[in-house]
Amino acid sequence: MKDVMIVTGAGQISMAIARRMGYGMKIVMGDKSIENAINIAKIMNDAGFDVIPFQMDLASKESILELIAEAQKYGDITMLVNGAGVSPSQASIEMILKVDLYGTAVLLEEVGKVIKEGGVGVTISSQSGHRMPALNAKVDSLLAMTPTEDLLNLEVLQPQNLSDSLHAYQIAKRCNEKRVMAESVKWGERGARINSISPGIVVTPLAIDEFNGPRGDFYKNMFANCPAKRPATADEIANVAELLMSHKGAFITGTDFLIDGGATASYFYGPLKP
Repeated sequence: MKDVMIVTGAGQISMAIARRMGYGMKIVMGDKSIENAINIAKIMNDAGFDVIPFQMDLASKESILELIAEAQKYGDITMLVNGAGVSPSQASIEMILKVDLYGTAVLLEEVGKVIKEGGVGVTISSQSGHRMPALNAKVDSLLAMTPTEDLLNLEVLQPQNLSDSLHAYQIAKRCNEKRVMAESVKWGERGARINSISPGIVVTPLAIDEFNGPRGDFYKNMFANCPAKRPATADEIANVAELLMSHKGAFITGTDFLIDGGATASYFYGPLKP
């Protein structure tokens, strides 16, 4: 039996973190597309890792429980990397809420019930959650504490209160931050830690599609006018994940790390200001 890392979302950021932290572990690589999971598993296995691909759907609680059960066949779950999600240009309001908001909440809760003492998790959120105006304390508390099966019934998440898919995405990512805070208390009772990372624009195959798509000029302007003057690489996100998931991050839990080259700062106080 080995210590087990669960990874959801077989993409560049997930793989970069798994390569940084998953040596010597059994890695269960979940993705809605089994082809994606197989491809990432092969790249990693050819580099000496021990990865099995697994088809899973973050929008489904049943699928999340199947992923956890699969992981437990190999040993104790000691790490979680949640990189799964859909973007505003990919999905409808309903799908964004079901995957990015509800599914993430379920995953954090269910893994938190079984995570090994000393275990740690990171979930990948987004800079978008930092762009939306502050919500009031009551709404923040509801996003943090509402039982997962009741989350999508919250008034703030009803279609008439969401202007478009970007708004839904922003509030989903704000919810991720609040769920991480609330879950960190529960994870802490097991001697485990959970944090989130909010990346800005990261160069991945998906991002390259976005650069060449209808919102391409928007993204290019964002990284041209942020202090860093460029997008990030997946490995730069993994640098922070490595801190959070290693013993050096032992005092860090329940928080979110914004890694966006200063784009959010520029949005509020610089040339990206609307």
